[in-house]
Amino acid sequence: MEGKKAAAVFITSPTYHGICSNLSKISELCHSRKIPLIVDEAHGAHFGFHSELPNSALQQGADLTVQSTHKVLCSLTQSSMLHMSRNIVDKERIDRCLQTLQTTSPSYLLLASLDAARAQISERPDVLFNQAIALADEAKCVLKEIPGISVLDTSSFPAFPTVDPLRLTVGFWKLGLSGYEADEILYRDYGVICELVGNKSITYAFNLGTCRDHVQRLLLGIKHLATTYSSIKQTEEKVRNVHAPFDDIIMSLIPRDAFFASKRKVTMRESIGEVSGELICPYPPGIPVLIPGEVITEKAIDYLLYVRSKGADISGASDPLLSSVVVCNAK
Repeated sequence: MEGKKAAAVFITSPTYHGICSNLSKISELCHSRKIPLIVDEAHGAHFGFHSELPNSALQQGADLTVQSTHKVLCSLTQSSMLHMSRNIVDKERIDRCLQTLQTTSPSYLLLASLDAARAQISERPDVLFNQAIALADEAKCVLKEIPGISVLDTSSFPAFPTVDPLRLTVGFWKLGLSGYEADEILYRDYGVICELVGNKSITYAFNLGTCRDHVQRLLLGIKHLATTYSSIKQTEEKVRNVHAPFDDIIMSLIPRDAFFASKRKVTMRESIGEVSGELICPYPPGIPVLIPGEVITEKAIDYLLYVRSKGADISGASDPLLSSVVVCNAK
């Protein structure tokens, strides 16, 4: 837009599945225009601490990075870190912003766990991840040999520089199973807990606490699924490739007006063309499909009912079973 300059560039890398962006080139492009690069590196707190792990965002030239230290490292849940380079970003301004946003009563349990995670990883960074990386590589090699099982790797994303070796994404659609269905069986029968479950796949996170027993149970369970469901000769078509309808959103009211508007409950099919009075968010991926004030479309309803039938958790809805939905009354 003429006469305007971007305040910053914001990138999420790695993704939940471990796909990494080429931050070196992105940061070079940003800095050539004196624009800071901010990276949501929530799932990459372990990057840069082993030769087989990708470089961290800071190592690739980012100016601000946010890491969820608890996701792969060993701090307590909800603890995270903000890292910065002082080349472009004003540290004093960042401090003032944090003072405005953060509580004056922080949890010292969380702070202590962050310090413990920092101490743990600083003691033996060159060997600390050896076992986790070796177990992840071993699991991927075995899974790639199992008929009907797909494994995400760098060949799936040739335009991206690397994939986190500690993330394992396994596809089950060739067995006629959705990720939700496979996850239910693996959890119930083998005690395997995933990191992220989706329509066609499951993502697992390997970390410093992963041991051989965990991997053996995972492999045993997936081999059982492959043997059981390949013999039934189910087809890939059973698992449809359904995408969330994020590209045709029409807002009738601003969310605030919709939140305070008078409302009523209707059936899901009756809601088509009405204005949503609530936020409906399937997990995964944890992104709202409907927000207050949005016009409800048939595409959105079909998607919600489909992912619900496959086992997705529905957050925010007054009726998590999706037999009804709250809509705004017409003025």
